[in-house]
Amino acid sequence: MPRQTKGALALATLAAFAAASPAAHRRSSSSTAYPTNSGAPPTGPYEATWGSTDKHTPSPEWFKDAKLGVYWHWGAFTTAQHGSEWYPRNIYRAVDADETERPWHEKVYGDPDTVFGYEKFLLGGKDLAGNHVEFAPVLKSEGGEFDPESWIAAIKASGARFAGPVAEHHDGYSLWDSKVNDWNSMRLGPKLDLLKLFAKLVRDADMKLVIAMHQAFNTNGFFGAAKNQTDPALRLLLGQLSHEEGSERWLAKQLEALDHVQPDMIWNDFALWQPGSCQDPGSPNGSPICGIREAERLEFLAYYFNRGLEWGQEVLTTYKHTDYGFRDTSAVGDWERGGPANITRPYWQTDDAISASSWSYTEGIKYYSSKEMIHSLLDRVSKNGNMLLNISPTAAGILPTEQVEILHAIGAYLARNGEAVYGTRAWDIYGEGPNRAGNGTPNRHLVGDGRDIRFTRSQDEKVLYATLLGWPEGGKTSIASLGSNRTVSLDGLTSVQLFGAVAGDYVDVTDYAQEAGGLAITLPQKPAGEEQLGYVLKLTFAERIPVPQPEEGVTVWPAGEITAATKGVTLEKGDFTGAFLAEAGLKGEDIAVIRVSKGWKATLYDTPDFSGIPMRGFIQGEWYVELGSVAAIKVEPA
Repeated sequence: MPRQTKGALALATLAAFAAASPAAHRRSSSSTAYPTNSGAPPTGPYEATWGSTDKHTPSPEWFKDAKLGVYWHWGAFTTAQHGSEWYPRNIYRAVDADETERPWHEKVYGDPDTVFGYEKFLLGGKDLAGNHVEFAPVLKSEGGEFDPESWIAAIKASGARFAGPVAEHHDGYSLWDSKVNDWNSMRLGPKLDLLKLFAKLVRDADMKLVIAMHQAFNTNGFFGAAKNQTDPALRLLLGQLSHEEGSERWLAKQLEALDHVQPDMIWNDFALWQPGSCQDPGSPNGSPICGIREAERLEFLAYYFNRGLEWGQEVLTTYKHTDYGFRDTSAVGDWERGGPANITRPYWQTDDAISASSWSYTEGIKYYSSKEMIHSLLDRVSKNGNMLLNISPTAAGILPTEQVEILHAIGAYLARNGEAVYGTRAWDIYGEGPNRAGNGTPNRHLVGDGRDIRFTRSQDEKVLYATLLGWPEGGKTSIASLGSNRTVSLDGLTSVQLFGAVAGDYVDVTDYAQEAGGLAITLPQKPAGEEQLGYVLKLTFAERIPVPQPEEGVTVWPAGEITAATKGVTLEKGDFTGAFLAEAGLKGEDIAVIRVSKGWKATLYDTPDFSGIPMRGFIQGEWYVELGSVAAIKVEPA
C-alpha cells in the first residue's frame, strides 16, 4: 500500500478516534477519570492541596548524592535534522532573522499549511524530491540503525546516576503506548513503546529513571502560528484546545506515563503557570493563557507522591525555576542551561545540553568541550545543584561519536575524582578564583584554570574538598577562605592530600602554612599521565571544617560555647530564607549569635519568606539574639 494512502487512512482513524472517544481526552470537571491503564487511583497521605503536597520532601538524598543525570531529546521533531527541537513550531511561523525553518521546510517538503504539515513526519509523506519521509527508526537488532543499548552504555560510562528520555515534547507525540493520545510511538512511527524500552535499559544499568514531560506548552502556544484545524485529530496534535481541555489532557498524559514506567523523577518543562510567557504575536489562535489549571497541577503532585509511597520509591519532580506552576517546598527548581551565581538553597538542578546549538540533533550540530561540561558540573555541584545533561541522537537512532567521546571524558574525570563529587554537599562558600559562571539562565559555561577552586564537603562535615580547575602556576595555590584573617583556626586540620592518578590514590601534602591571606599550599609533583581537567585537594579535620568569617557577610551560630565542633554557617551577600538556613544546617529559630563583618549589615525577619516586617538590623560586631526570634536574614552592605 502506498505510504501516502497509509498516512491518509491513519489520519482518518485518528480523527474518528478523537470524535468518537472524547472520554479518552478529557475528564469530567466533577470527578477524576484516570487513564484506563493506570490501575486504581493511589491512596496515601497526600491530597490535592498545597498544604498537603508541601509536606513532600522536594529532593531525596539519592538525588543529592547523584549529581549527574543524562536525558535525551529525540522524536519526530528530529526527523528533518534541521534548525532545532522547535522545528515543528517554527515551520508555521513567519520568517525572521533568527528562524530559517519555514523557508527551508518549504524548499524541501512544501508549504506546511497546505502540502506537508508536521503530522506528515508521523503519518508518512513525500518530500518534493519524491523521497518517503517518516519518523520510523528501526532497531539495530532488526536490521536498522537504532541502537538504544549503545546510548545507555555511553550514559553509564559518563558516571550518570539517573537517566531517561523526553517522553513527550511540545509537539504532542507520546513515546509510549498511550490510551489517551493516539499520536504515539506504538501506533505511528517506529511501532515501539519507546518509553518502556528505555525505562528497562536504564534500570538494567542500575540508574534511577527520569522522564521529561514537556507537553504543557503543546496546548499553550507551541503551534500557535499554525492555521486553525477542523480535523479533530489535528486539533489534538497541534494543541488547539481550550484551557480546560488542555489542562485535562496534560494531566491524563502525566498520570498515564508515570503509571506506565514508575519513574523516580519527572522533569516538567515550562508553561505550567507562566501567564504571558507563551504569546505568539500574530497567532491566528490568539494569546494562550500559558499555564495548566491549578486543580490539575495539584492532582498530579498528590497522585505522583502517593504512587511513590505505594511503589516504595523516593520520587521527585522538577520544574523550571521561573515557572509558578510548582514551588520549591515540594518540587525542585531547574535552571535551564545555567545556574545561580552563588550557593542557592533549597537544592536545585540545571538541565543543560551537550550541544551549543540545539537540544535535538541537527546537521552541523555544534558541541561544548569536555572541559566546559566538566567545569560547569563542578561549579553547579559546589553551589548545591545537580546537572541533567542532554544528548542528541540522530533521527535514525545513532548517538554521534562526538557525543560519546564527551560522555566518556566526563566519566573518566568522575571515575578518578568522584569522591569529591558523589555524595558530597555544598560548603558555605562555593569557590574562589577569577573565572565565574551563573547568575542567570541561560548563561555561559565555565572554563576555569589553575587559579580557580570549587569546594564540596563530606556529609559529616569533616572533609573539605578543594578542586583546582587546572594545575596552578609553579605548583602553588592558596585557599583564601582558610586564611587567618577569616578568624579560622586550623588546629584541627589533620591532613592535606592530593588525589592521585587513580581513584583511591592519595599523595600527602606536607608543605602548607596558614597565612593572613589564605592557606598557602605547595603541591607535590604533578600526577602522572595526561593533563587533567581538575586536581582535588582533600583537607581532613578532626572535628569539623572551620567556619570562615567572610570579608563580605556574616556568620551565624547556635547557643552555647563556640568551639571547633560547633556548627556555624557563613552567609555572604543575599537573602537567606528559613528554608535556606535549615538546609545549611542551622535553623533560624536556633540562631543565637551573629557575627557581622566590617562594612556589612544583617537584618533579621520573623517570617521565613521575608513577608513580615524586618526586625532589628546589626552592623559590625558580635551580637546575641533571642532564641526563636530569627526566621530569615538579609545580608547587605551597611
